[in-house]
Amino acid sequence: MSDALKTADIDLIQRILPHRYPFLLVDRVVDIDGTASGVGIKNVAMNEPQFTGHFPGMPVFPGVLMIEAMAQTAAVVVGVGNNLADKEFGVFFMTVDGVKFRRKVVPGDQLRMAVETLRSGGRVWKFAGKATVDGELACECEFSAMMDMPK
Repeated sequence: MSDALKTADIDLIQRILPHRYPFLLVDRVVDIDGTASGVGIKNVAMNEPQFTGHFPGMPVFPGVLMIEAMAQTAAVVVGVGNNLADKEFGVFFMTVDGVKFRRKVVPGDQLRMAVETLRSGGRVWKFAGKATVDGELACECEFSAMMDMPK
């Protein structure tokens, strides 16, 4: 991988993140700009397990999973920017601030999560995230994570 890499497909995502089905919530990451920013894509499908209970007869993608999807997007951006595929790389949530949910996300929607690095370096990184569907804001927040980088 080089600094010029702008996209992470599902294969590369799985080489960076430890998450797997049903908790891998990012299908692709595009517009990667080093460790500064990127856009995650999540195709929301009715056959996902959360819809059996959230909510039967009126499936709504849970807000906490939107936040998790933004965090996974940020981890992929950091992983690509630091060439961390196939390396031991731990990412752990620390804070979530200023969360606002603006619209429902339902099966058939494509969730686009734009993340921007606000603070980097060291073990603690901070990000801003906005999740949209068809250009309409669904969720926004700031979050931080501890990154265990390989030695």
